[in-house]
Amino acid sequence: MKSLEELKAIRERMQNQVNLRESSQSATRVVVGMATCGIASGARPVLTTLSNLVQEKGLTGKITVTQTGCIGLCQYEPIVEVMEPGKEKITYIKMTPEKAEEVVERHLIGGHPVEKYTLNAVDLK
Repeated sequence: MKSLEELKAIRERMQNQVNLRESSQSATRVVVGMATCGIASGARPVLTTLSNLVQEKGLTGKITVTQTGCIGLCQYEPIVEVMEPGKEKITYIKMTPEKAEEVVERHLIGGHPVEKYTLNAVDLK
């Protein structure tokens, strides 16, 4: 059995997560495709890198990192979508943990999407 103090600490941590979800309507959402195609292509380390960096840089109040199933572009996995309130969605393709670090620094912190990693940079003909 846990002590009362441990239970209170767990409750507080969980309450912060619930509050984070409630405030996510005005937050930037970063979504990583985690269907089997994404996982097979390396999405798990990308998700871990994004989550860790958002926490380390103190961005949890402004940015939520979540996962989703199939995004529908398997040949471009791992895929990361960035949805900022009032802006067009940015889709990053063929992501790696190193590219994810650059996206956090330049896009999520600096406000400048890394165009060379986006779906728009690919000739879809």
